[in-house]
Amino acid sequence: MILAAEAGTRGFFPQVWYILTEYGSWFLKGAGITMMIAVLGTIVGTVIGLMVGTVRTIPTGKHDGSRPRRVLLRVVNALLAVYIEVFRGTPMLIQALVVFFGLKAVFDLDLAPIPTGLLVVSINTGAYMSEIVRGGIQAIDPGQMEAGRAVGMKHWPIMRGVILPQAIRNIMPATGNEFVINIKDTSVLFLIGVTELFTQGKSLLGITYRPFEVYLTIAAIYLVLTYSTTRILRVLERRLEGPDNFTLATSQTMPESVLLRRHPDGGGGR
Repeated sequence: MILAAEAGTRGFFPQVWYILTEYGSWFLKGAGITMMIAVLGTIVGTVIGLMVGTVRTIPTGKHDGSRPRRVLLRVVNALLAVYIEVFRGTPMLIQALVVFFGLKAVFDLDLAPIPTGLLVVSINTGAYMSEIVRGGIQAIDPGQMEAGRAVGMKHWPIMRGVILPQAIRNIMPATGNEFVINIKDTSVLFLIGVTELFTQGKSLLGITYRPFEVYLTIAAIYLVLTYSTTRILRVLERRLEGPDNFTLATSQTMPESVLLRRHPDGGGGR
């Protein structure tokens, strides 16, 4: 209330500084919950996406297993397609409200706001990640799958040992993008009572009566969180890039003096 009374005697930057120093713990608590939901939701959603995306790439042609197996796969694919379209075609805000009130109305399950928010973010992320994973798998040269089958390998061992490691590296940028989106989209969870960063800012309005300064501070914190996350993910992507992390010992990469010491005659070593 002191801040509201002195609003006319303080400038913009002193107001912002006062809010940060006096109520910084509020922002830290909200940012912590935001990052917790975003990190866990992205991890769980990526696992869901890997499973769903992998299942959706299983061939169902007439030469791929028995007829009952093909029929079962087509039914599963249809159900997974419905899941993907529903969660990609509706806003996360509506999903959060439907899940929060639906669990209570249909199953008489009174789930706390934070677990509900985590569930919503995970399922929503899984729908997007499943299509990202499917695209990453389909981007791999089909000849690798054919080569694996030619030497007697089954579908799952080929996927686990050959295709998925390459697909995961290919989808890293898109996965990082989903993580950044989740950091921002957690703000909609205030409607179900999750005390994330935006909710903490709204609570401060009744104390400070300075909406512009409070919301600007929240925006700055979101920017710091997303920018830092993006930088960290870029470093991880570079570490996973093959060509930049492997050096072949050829005449183009090895100094001439080293080659001459190893092969004084200037030949190829034979």
